[in-house]
Amino acid sequence: MLAERIERVLIDVVGSARHEQGPALLAEAIHHSVFPGGARIRPQLALAVSVACGDADPDLSERFSAALELMHCASLVHDDLPCFDDAATRRGRPSVHAAFGERLAVLAGDSLIVLAFRCVIRSRVREALRLQQALSMLEFAVAPPFGIAAGQAWECEPRARLSEYQRSKTGALFAAATEGGAICGGGDGPAWRLLGESLGEAYQVADDIRDVVLDQRQLGKPANQDILLDRPSAARQFGLEGAYAYFDALMTRALSAIPPCAGEARLRNMVLAESERLLPLSVRSAGLQPAAGPLSIGLN
Repeated sequence: MLAERIERVLIDVVGSARHEQGPALLAEAIHHSVFPGGARIRPQLALAVSVACGDADPDLSERFSAALELMHCASLVHDDLPCFDDAATRRGRPSVHAAFGERLAVLAGDSLIVLAFRCVIRSRVREALRLQQALSMLEFAVAPPFGIAAGQAWECEPRARLSEYQRSKTGALFAAATEGGAICGGGDGPAWRLLGESLGEAYQVADDIRDVVLDQRQLGKPANQDILLDRPSAARQFGLEGAYAYFDALMTRALSAIPPCAGEARLRNMVLAESERLLPLSVRSAGLQPAAGPLSIGLN
């Protein structure tokens, strides 16, 4: 049910970028960026929190949730560019720049950011203050100094702390999902932030582990990128055993951070299911070791 609500909005918003008098290739590149999509965990989390808080503004909740996914997709398009990861694949098929060229990939990523704000602005809100708060939450999760743009920028700095890198690159959108979802649903936004922060950091730790123990076919994107690009990584800093323990601790913290609410059981099940999806037993039993030791760029 949550997935269907989100997908309906995404189809509508992405479709709004296509017009018979507009550039067809850009519209195709935007569509390629969003569909068929991945797990959609950020928007589903936001909508689940909104529902748990009463779903007081359902159209805003759906559109805010979809906007988070559009921002996430924009970050993936930019992340895959030759100037960053130079990734030829994403989700098991050609990345946007591989399929449409670098110029259209840049424009598609930029367009998705604008479409995310368009998505929220066009909400049929029941309370105007919630719209303002949702837009502020979206802006804070993307812009410097702590949003996902800052997370990408840490890769350009001579020194980076692992915690700051993870908090911005991955955690910002997850924190926005839980806090913003609560606001849209009529709940207490700050009370839900720790859940998002914990899940976001756990998601990045899992990604660090998967980058080491899985191959490109299993990942759907190039593997061993953290080592090749000398990026901050929990697997590199703590070793695999330490990274697994860190992930489990973050997931335990996420479960304990769910505030008492009508949807508490559903959210707990979602967190547990996501934990198994991110690091199933097959990944945990891979038994491989990172190809390099701790980073030498001042991580702590």
